Amino acid sequence: MTFMKSLSGALLAATLVAGPAAAQDPTFFRIGTGGAGGTYFPIGGTIANAISAPPGSRACEDGGQCGVPGLIAIAQSTTASVFNNAAIQNGELEAGLAAADVTRSMHLGEGAFEGNASDKLRIIANLFPEDLHLVLPAGVELDTLADLEGKRVGIAQAGSGTQVAVLQMLEIWGITRDNIDEAELNQNQSAERLADGQLDAYFYAAGWPVAAMVQLASTKGMALHSFSDEDLAKINAVIPAYIPSVIPGGVYEGIDTDTKTPAVSALLVTSSDLSEELIHGITEAMWNDSSRKMLDNGHAKGKQITPDSALNGMESLGVPLHPGAERFYREAGLLK
Repeated sequence: MTFMKSLSGALLAATLVAGPAAAQDPTFFRIGTGGAGGTYFPIGGTIANAISAPPGSRACEDGGQCGVPGLIAIAQSTTASVFNNAAIQNGELEAGLAAADVTRSMHLGEGAFEGNASDKLRIIANLFPEDLHLVLPAGVELDTLADLEGKRVGIAQAGSGTQVAVLQMLEIWGITRDNIDEAELNQNQSAERLADGQLDAYFYAAGWPVAAMVQLASTKGMALHSFSDEDLAKINAVIPAYIPSVIPGGVYEGIDTDTKTPAVSALLVTSSDLSEELIHGITEAMWNDSSRKMLDNGHAKGKQITPDSALNGMESLGVPLHPGAERFYREAGLLK
C-alpha cells in the first residue's frame, strides 16, 4: 500500500543540514496514524516531531530538537487501528496509533481476529479517549440504532477499529450489513457524502474536535446521536473497552448540548522486535518539556496526552508494555 507521508518542515530541513554530524546514520521510525480528516493523523504528526532529532540537527540545549538523537520519525496516513497493528506485527511499521479494544483483540487473537494473534504488539502509552461520533443530518434524531435499518450508513474504513466496533454495536439492535446500505469510507468522504445527501448517517471514533466535522457543522450543519444510559450499558457489556463518555456542547457549531456516547482509549503501539534502548529513549522524549509544548499547542486532544494518564487501563488491557517503556515509567516513579 502506498502511504501519504507527513514530515514537518523542521524535520525535513534538519535532514538536509550539512556538516560532519550529518554523516551519522539515521534511524527511521514509521508511525501509522489514520485519515487526514481524523485525530490520529495530527496527533501522530506531533508525536513524530517530538521524538525526532535527525542527524545534523542542533542539540536540545542549544534550541534544537529534543527527541532521540539520530531518530527521524515519520507519521504516515493509513486506514488506522487494524491496519496499523497488522503492519507493526509484520514489520511494515515501527509504531502506530490504535484503539484499545482492537489492540487487545488482535494481540490475543479474539473475536474477529480469532486464530490470528498479533503477539508482537506492545504498548508505549495510553494517549487519549476516542469518542464515537454518530453523525446525522441537521435536525435528524434517532431513538436507537435500530432506526438505521434500511438507511445509507457510513461504517468507517475497512481496516479501522471504528468499523470493527460499530459492527459489533449494530448487531445489538439487529442491524447488519444485510439490512443497511453500508459505505466503507474515511472521515472526509463520509462528511462530504452526508453533506451531499448521499448518506443518512455515519460513524467515526476520534478525539474531538474532528476537523472534517468542524467543517461540516459550520457549513451544511449536522447533528450527533446522544445515546441513552441504558444503550451505553448494552454497548459496554458487549465491548468492555467502550465506556460511557460525553462530547461537550459547543465543540461543534449548532450542537449546544452534551452528547452521551461510548468512547475507547487510543494507544501508541509498537513491536516487541524493537530494542529496549530505542523505545526507552522514545518514551522519555515523549514526556520531556519540549514535547509537552508541542502537544499543548497542537490538536486539542494533545492536552489530554500526559504521563499521569499514560498507564490508564494497562492492567486490564491484556497487552504488555514494551520493556523500554516499562523501564522509563519505573524510573519516573509512575509504575511500581
